[in-house]
Order: sequence, then C-alpha cells, then structure tokens
Amino acid sequence: MKTLITKLLYFSIVIATISGLINSATALTLGFVYTLIFKNPFKTYSHKAIHYFLKVSVVGLGFGMFIKETIQTGKDGLSLTFLSIMLTVSLGLILARLLKMDLKLGHLITSGTAICGGSAIAAIAPVIKANGKIISIALGVVFLLNSIALFLFPAVGNWLGLSQSQFGLWCAIAIHDTSSVVGAALDYGDQALKIATTVKLSRTLWIIPLSILSMFIFKTKGEKIKIPYFILLFIVAIIVNSYHILPTFATTNIVLYSKRLLVLTLFIVGTTISLKDLKATGPKPIVLAVCLWIFISLFSLTYILQMS
Repeated sequence: MKTLITKLLYFSIVIATISGLINSATALTLGFVYTLIFKNPFKTYSHKAIHYFLKVSVVGLGFGMFIKETIQTGKDGLSLTFLSIMLTVSLGLILARLLKMDLKLGHLITSGTAICGGSAIAAIAPVIKANGKIISIALGVVFLLNSIALFLFPAVGNWLGLSQSQFGLWCAIAIHDTSSVVGAALDYGDQALKIATTVKLSRTLWIIPLSILSMFIFKTKGEKIKIPYFILLFIVAIIVNSYHILPTFATTNIVLYSKRLLVLTLFIVGTTISLKDLKATGPKPIVLAVCLWIFISLFSLTYILQMS
C-alpha cells in the first residue's frame, strides 16, 4: 500500500510538471525532498530518463531558434568558452595533485565543471578507465552544485542587473550541467534561454578534444570517444524553424512542451541527489569542485562584464 501511494505521489508531480504548474527550481526541490522522505521507486531508471529527456527537450528548444542568431551567439561565446575550458582544466589538474586526491576522480570533476557536467563525466570516464565508485562520486558532487546553481544564479543575475544576453552566456559557461543551465535561464527569460542553450551545446563539442587530451594524460589507448550526436538534431530543428517548414502553431507547442519536459528532467535530477553518498565521499572532492566552480563563475562573469 505504501509503495502504491509513493508511486501515485511521484506520478502526480510528473503530471504537474508536464502541465506547467511547477517551475524549474520547485521541481528540483520537490525531487530532492521526495527522495529524503520516500525511496525513489524508479531509481534504476532515473539516470537513463535524465539522459534521454534532456536530449529530447534540448532538441525541441531548437524549434524556437533561427540560424542567423544562433551562429552569432556561437561566435560571441567562442573565445570565452575556449579560455574558460583551458584554464579550468589546467587549474583542476594542479588542485587535484595539491589535494592529494584520486587523480581520475579529480579529472572527472574538472571535466564536468569545465564543459557540461554529467555528460562530460559520462564521456570521459571510459576514456580514462574510471571505476563505478569514482563516477558516482563525481556525478554526485556535480549534481549537488548544479542544484545550488539553479537557485543562486538567477538571484545573483537579478542583483547585478545582468541583461538577458549576459545572463544566458554566464549560465552556459559557469553552470555545469545542461539541465541546470537551461533551467536557470528558463526562469530568467526567453532570450537568456536561447543564448544559454546555444552556447552550452557548442561547449559540449569540446568533449571530443578533452577526451583525446585525457588519453594522453592517463596514457590510455584504444578507448572509444563518445560524440554528442544529438547536437546535429538540434541544428536540424533550428533549420526547420528558420525556413518555416513546420507551421508556427506546431513549433510553438514543441518549444512549450520541451520546456516542460526539461522541468520534469530537473525533478528526476532532484530524486537522484543523495546526502548519504555525498557524505561518504569525504571533503576533498567537494573542495576541488567548489574551488573550480568559484573560479569559472568569477572568471566568466568578469569577462562578460568587461565585454559589455
């Protein structure tokens, strides 16, 4: 009976998110609180669901964008993307050694901070032959900071009076995971959302050179590099919208439900955050992750403000 009630409550929240009754931050909080009170009945499937729902929702957002503005946004964020990745990866390698922590764990946390959170960790882990425990710790730490970012960044953005374009670029650079980047920008405004999504996805492509670099650092060979092919579908969606291949009412609804699917994804992300797992990691991974996050946040914010 208790299991049935737990599942009914879970699906009630799912329906509420798809209906547009819950925003990004509330969905993430509900997921976290739900797991604190109840056991997640779908824990086995949660990470797969996050993986697929995020990709589908991001591709759907492409139906609200146009080629010209997307290319311009990508160009505007290119130099900042390159500098932030190079500096963050270099700092991560140094700090991991200074903290005398597991270098593979340090590299996964660094990769997640530098590029795109869980996606980068999932891509780099097999390349450096990281074990399951190390991957879980890295994901747990990154998801925790993602959760904080979803609340913190819009508040700081409003406090500093950042414009839509400034905030969208800052989110894309300084927040780890695509889900939280889009979630934070979603609550800030439509222009911020478009910029954040475009820059973050172009940033995701840096997984490929980082994977090659990781092979040299850890002296591994013959491992398959994961290429984020869903970005091609995102580009196709932008082309379809730019040339008005689908009627406006169709693209409008696709974008609407993509946003709602993203909110659902954030609820599921919340259900995967475990305080028990984070306590078991010890302080070093969290210290590394927080130091890198503070660095990339302040560096990118200073760069963006100077650009304006």
